[in-house]
Amino acid sequence: MKRKIDAFLEEFYKEENNKALLITGARQIGKSYSIRKYGKTNYKNFIEINFIENQEAATIFINSNSAEEILLRLSAFTNVQLEKDKTFIFFDEVQRVPEIITAIKFLVEEGSYKYALSGSLLGIELKSIRSVPVGYMSIKEMYPMDIQEFFEACGLPERIFERLKNSFEQNQPIDEVIHKKLMELIRLYMVVGGMPAVVKEYLETNNIQKVLFVQKSILQMYKEDISQYDPEDKLYIKNIFDLIPSELNAQNKRFILKKLNENMKFNRYENSFIWLKEAGVALPVYNVDAPKLPLELSKSRNLFKLFSNDVGLLASQYAEGIQLKILNDENNLNFGAIYENAVAQELHSHGFNLYYYNSKKHGELDFVIKQDDKVIPLEIKSGKDYERHNALSNILRNEDYQIERAYVLCNSNIRTKEKITYLPIYMLMFIKNTELSSYIYKLDLSGI
Repeated sequence: MKRKIDAFLEEFYKEENNKALLITGARQIGKSYSIRKYGKTNYKNFIEINFIENQEAATIFINSNSAEEILLRLSAFTNVQLEKDKTFIFFDEVQRVPEIITAIKFLVEEGSYKYALSGSLLGIELKSIRSVPVGYMSIKEMYPMDIQEFFEACGLPERIFERLKNSFEQNQPIDEVIHKKLMELIRLYMVVGGMPAVVKEYLETNNIQKVLFVQKSILQMYKEDISQYDPEDKLYIKNIFDLIPSELNAQNKRFILKKLNENMKFNRYENSFIWLKEAGVALPVYNVDAPKLPLELSKSRNLFKLFSNDVGLLASQYAEGIQLKILNDENNLNFGAIYENAVAQELHSHGFNLYYYNSKKHGELDFVIKQDDKVIPLEIKSGKDYERHNALSNILRNEDYQIERAYVLCNSNIRTKEKITYLPIYMLMFIKNTELSSYIYKLDLSGI
């Protein structure tokens, strides 16, 4: 399965000759597989050390004083030859050996080999490491498969992506036959999600029950991580994690602390929410006081919605049978939580900070993002009444906010009415910030 991280790895090691790469992200999103594939494809020698499978390997970095000493110890743990400029070394599950983060500086300075690091819960572990070697290591966050990656894995041709991009950029409707097929495909994505092992199971078997089994296994791994890595607050974290599906299915989707403990204040639970976010298994979307820049300054840390990191995992936590109802597009099913989770997941993978807006005067906007230094509201509509969006209309009429455009993500084809563009939900893949091309500026002080 083609992943966007593959192209990133190629470019990184082509340009960054003197840096290691640390890939962070939730468990089971394909970090190790992508690194392994790159290393084996591009180097004569590939060495992989997994610090969970080989716990004794941690001694490589304990009380080591130099790169030479580390490499000497490393050679004792592998039968792969260490050849200069021809060897790629991959350290996996490095959360078990946090010393490696600081030690990587010495290995990079020594310069003989290329290095990649990865592991689970690194978003949490990095906060406790005093010295991350800036200048010697870059950090890249990875996510579950996004909509485009899933569509490609299912066999959607490149020419269709090109036509979709043109339709998005020119604001023109998509061929109705193609649109109908892509709506079937996006509903499949909402059931399967973007976990590579789950996608692989679907592609090999087309069996939704087997897909569900793999999803349940991943959820169980997440719960085991909670128990293992945060013994003090594991009950709070587990309770919050288990409540995500029901809270998203509630009318306002906002996380209500009373469901956890009637008398508990937010301060007591805040670290548990942060743990889930940093572990990469939950996506908080914070409320903002007003849909205007800067959004970060008006967010409320104790008013938020909490989404799953993967829409397929979320769907698997609802009552069995919902998968077939989603695939069959049954009219009596409330898709709201599933649709919004897919949007949160996709926008997060595109690098957007996620917010929503709610007020008694104007109503609620599902999402508010900053795109190219402009505030863009997004409404998510899973039903047929997608043109009914009172809160969005109220905001667009308010001259104080000066919002130039908005998106409604729904089941219909592309259409624009005044400031609002109606997009089929799969067109989410094209809502991104404009990529800046390289801009080189050299100051000339010779005339002084």
